[in-house]
Amino acid sequence: MGKENEQEKKIIVDEDWKQEAQKEKEILAAQEEAEKKDEPEEEKSHGPLPEGNFAALISMLTTQALFAMGLLQMKGQEERKPDLELAKYNIDMLQVLEEKTKGNLTEEEEAVLVNTLNELRMGYVKIAG
Repeated sequence: MGKENEQEKKIIVDEDWKQEAQKEKEILAAQEEAEKKDEPEEEKSHGPLPEGNFAALISMLTTQALFAMGLLQMKGQEERKPDLELAKYNIDMLQVLEEKTKGNLTEEEEAVLVNTLNELRMGYVKIAG
């Protein structure tokens, strides 16, 4: 009786089933690979980046300074205390740009930089005082 039960418990696998299972496995692997290639494109929901230029550089440093002073807030975030050290750093970076580019800027670029620096300095004094 023991030998009969052992024979009944054997699973019979034919070669066609193995081949079909292997094909399904390969198809799934190919689908997963295709999905992985598509994922980075989906993450680019911010659209194309603007052209890199002097005004964009000024804008980037200005935004960082305003954020550090607490004048800009992230939507949905609780209000933060001003980080005057970081604000001063970003203002100083703009000042370095002003000094190093003196005589090499268009009138418009120079005006934007000078006005931005003046506005940031006044804002810093208000926040710090």
